[in-house]
Amino acid sequence: QVQLVESGGGLVQPGGSLRLSCAASGSIFNINYMAWYRQAPEKERELVASINRDDNANYADSVKGRFTISRDNAKNTVYLQMNSLKPEDAAVYYCNAHLTTGRFAYYTHYWGQGTQVTVSS
Repeated sequence: QVQLVESGGGLVQPGGSLRLSCAASGSIFNINYMAWYRQAPEKERELVASINRDDNANYADSVKGRFTISRDNAKNTVYLQMNSLKPEDAAVYYCNAHLTTGRFAYYTHYWGQGTQVTVSS
């Protein structure tokens, strides 16, 4: 059984910062890459940022220069530092991990339950 638990969401004023965390736990053998997605009301879920085990990161154009993704492999944890937040960044943010639970098992995507980020004055 694998769990991804996010934390760090909340209400912030435009221009402010938040740091999201996501810890993966359970029967994890190896995590390939981890990512953050977000979904605003009546919009499709979109990829915000991803990072592989070698710390190679990719970002959506809309967050480049403002968000930073990082991970701690020893803790199976991924972070998203969000700076200069805008009202359009408001959404439910979901953690995703591409991982395997055994040496000969398939890699599978797992999702967290989501954490709400609200950007408003």
